Amino acid sequence: MKEMTLHTSFHLYAPDELEEADRKLVDAARQAALTAYAPYSHFQVGAAVQLCNGLIVTGSNQENAAYPSGLCAERVALFYAGAQYPGLIAETLAIAAYKDGMFLSDPITPCGACRQVMLETMQRSQHPLRVLLCGNDRIYDIQSAADLLPFAFGMEALGN
Repeated sequence: MKEMTLHTSFHLYAPDELEEADRKLVDAARQAALTAYAPYSHFQVGAAVQLCNGLIVTGSNQENAAYPSGLCAERVALFYAGAQYPGLIAETLAIAAYKDGMFLSDPITPCGACRQVMLETMQRSQHPLRVLLCGNDRIYDIQSAADLLPFAFGMEALGN
């Protein structure tokens, strides 16, 4: 047996350390969280995708009483961007969460399904997708969504 270790690196920022474009994207994710339909979990998540032309597309989680029928904010934003702007590369995705009348202090991480969609988005465009996980007190800047899902299932597993 051989033991191996995976490492993920990311940048840690205070919100006031972000560049203007990133602050704008984080603000868009926060605004999107306020549009979430979350009557069951009361956990509102917003996502904002910056495309290669500077356009920002947002999404928020949309719950449903038949729980698996809802959709996470990240997938809403990425699928909308892919459907409406199929030729444009998604460069950065910001994610923010709101609960009990305030934005969370610590960043949240995307679920496995959203991570898989992020990887497929990267594979489709052949371009890394940078991810900003946004809390009020700190922001994690992950240079590639691939760092969120090691040992990912991708096109190559299907022989494509």
